[in-house]
Amino acid sequence: MEQLDALVKDAWEVRRAHFADEIYFDFPSLTESISLTGKSCALNCAHCGGHYLMGMRDVTEIKAQGSLNSTNYAFHSALISGGCTIDGKVPFTQHLDFLSNLKKDVRLNFHVGLLDGDEIRLLKDLANVVSFDFVADPETIQEVYGLMKGLEDYSRVYQALREVVPVMPHLTLGLRGGQWGGEERALDALEELGLDGLIFNVFIPTPGTRYAQKKPLPVEEVIRFLAGARMRFPDLSLALGCMRPKGRYRQALDEAAVALGLNRLVMPTPGARRLAGELGLRVIKGEECCAL
Repeated sequence: MEQLDALVKDAWEVRRAHFADEIYFDFPSLTESISLTGKSCALNCAHCGGHYLMGMRDVTEIKAQGSLNSTNYAFHSALISGGCTIDGKVPFTQHLDFLSNLKKDVRLNFHVGLLDGDEIRLLKDLANVVSFDFVADPETIQEVYGLMKGLEDYSRVYQALREVVPVMPHLTLGLRGGQWGGEERALDALEELGLDGLIFNVFIPTPGTRYAQKKPLPVEEVIRFLAGARMRFPDLSLALGCMRPKGRYRQALDEAAVALGLNRLVMPTPGARRLAGELGLRVIKGEECCAL
């Protein structure tokens, strides 16, 4: 534990040397999550099983709202997502007219999966940013998503996206049912490919999924990984995203994330908020998705 504490302190000193004394806390009440596929997903991934689609608004609801008054949306931005097709894509091309009209009023963050070149080019005039889940380990990809893909596929799509739109890579720690599965290799690849920021999520055992009985990574291991990332990317904005376990796990993780120098947290715990004040950080509150 002393070794971990020393690592956290070293990471904090790196952060202080490269960033102003401020931290972003995001409470995304003004970002609507929209599913383009309703509750359906062809992949039925091991960590999600369609569970997280249940908390999203169906695109038909948003279309109805827009037809009544397109300039009176109750949100300032939207996450455009949904279930994937059997080849790992969110089928946004079926809704181009709707998305073009929506873009006139709100900013759009797209979660798109493994698109091809023609589909990627369509995002140029639609997306303010693309949130791209980056996975480097083929065994993890096969086990979690059921896709016969590898690092080269994710790298190819990531590079193609970056040529067209801003991209915010997401890295889920312990995605493979609470086991490490190529996360360090993903950092290697992203460093080589280039990145403008990075959002970390942490696997959550979710009821009704194939991973429901699994455990998340030990929080100490996650903290060690994040501290290493802070020192590896001293000038890069690093965020802790909305997907992470709750309870005591989250309390420990959030406070450590502040202490080791992450730049951004989504819905931080009270303890993390207090610690930011104790460390002399000026809190900047956001009301939209952290990728925006």
